[in-house]
Amino acid sequence: MAPFNLAPLAGTLAYDLVFLLIGVGFGAALEVSGFGDSRKLAAQFYLREMTVLKVMFTGIVVAAVLIFLSSALGLLDFSHVWVNPTYLVPGIVGGLIMGVGFIVGGFCPGTSLVAASTLKLDGVFFVLGVFGGVYAFGETVQSFEPFFQSTFLGRFTVPDWLGLPYGVVVVLLVLMALVMFWGAEIAEAYFGAGTSWKDIPLVPRSRARIAGGGTLVALAVATAVLGQPTVEDRWGWVASEGDRQLGEREIFVDPAEVVDLKKDFTLKVDVLDVRGEADFNQFHLSGARRIEPGDARDPAFVRTLLGASENTIVFVVSNGEAVATQAWKDLRAQGVLNLYVIEGGIDGWLDRYQPSPCVAQKLSGETGGERLAWRFVAAVGDRNPSAHPDRARKEYVPACALATDATGTGYDPVHEAGHGAAPTYTKRVRLQKKTVTKGGCG
Repeated sequence: MAPFNLAPLAGTLAYDLVFLLIGVGFGAALEVSGFGDSRKLAAQFYLREMTVLKVMFTGIVVAAVLIFLSSALGLLDFSHVWVNPTYLVPGIVGGLIMGVGFIVGGFCPGTSLVAASTLKLDGVFFVLGVFGGVYAFGETVQSFEPFFQSTFLGRFTVPDWLGLPYGVVVVLLVLMALVMFWGAEIAEAYFGAGTSWKDIPLVPRSRARIAGGGTLVALAVATAVLGQPTVEDRWGWVASEGDRQLGEREIFVDPAEVVDLKKDFTLKVDVLDVRGEADFNQFHLSGARRIEPGDARDPAFVRTLLGASENTIVFVVSNGEAVATQAWKDLRAQGVLNLYVIEGGIDGWLDRYQPSPCVAQKLSGETGGERLAWRFVAAVGDRNPSAHPDRARKEYVPACALATDATGTGYDPVHEAGHGAAPTYTKRVRLQKKTVTKGGCG
């Protein structure tokens, strides 16, 4: 299933040839379209020559239709398509700076390379200016890095912004492009050719253009009608590998390994607790955040996980393993990487890092399900040594609150001992890196 992972070919001649052919093809398309001529590029800002708008928007709408139609037909997994993270305000400022440079110089970085490859002097000097700007940015970015990293929205798309299905947005995008093409033809005739308003045809006369526009609209409507794959559809795509991982328990991680990973400052450990609020308040792991099981299917929530840094490891936990496993399947189907389930759930965690008998006691006959198998004297949340065994220190706890006529406070002997010797376990976590293959005119 697309997109195809070319990482295994890295360092081979085939890998280099793939990108060489793509680059040559893209550059040739730009040159044939006239994008190596700064006069043609700059003329669009005067509404005399709208080739740039028509070529680029044709590429955008055709790609959008084919991507999401392929996704609707189950031929492509869009969660594996790289989407540049959005930094809203820095992106707007950078776009304005690039826009001014485009107007003044007549090129964007990609088209300047096309012009330079045909030995146009303005293109050569523009490329040198790009290199100079990149160097200056690299030497000064530390002075404004807080701004550069601000307003981070992660993997944020137009459908996310509008709250509309992808297919509907594709239809709107195609209709907007057709209106822009129609307006561009009129602008070229009036501002470029000097045709009077009364002589400008308001209906396109080219049957090929009408047929092309109609085909795009039809495919966009088909995309909207088919809709994008459900979570169940996506799980079907990865079920073979996913079921194997579950059967061989590759994704179930010993609590001791989670503790060791939390001690590694090069990693970010994100624990998602899918239990009810009452159980979460009674006891939860330090740093955990509670989510509802349905949040694992919420596109907005999943988007935050997809946009997480590469050093983030996500653990899902419930009282047992059943609810956490279902949440793992939902998130795994939607492309979340470095995703695991805490082995044995909270019950297994408390078996490994037992709280003081004065704070909690295990109930007999309450193992293996999704009902918490421990009775706490009070809702301790993460204010208990068992919630953060990676941070051993002495703390006062109620003196045998579960015992009859207990009064006063004392040290928790389990916590003071640091839960004994470090346990042994089989390492399960293998950090996966995102392989990004991207490009474009910018």
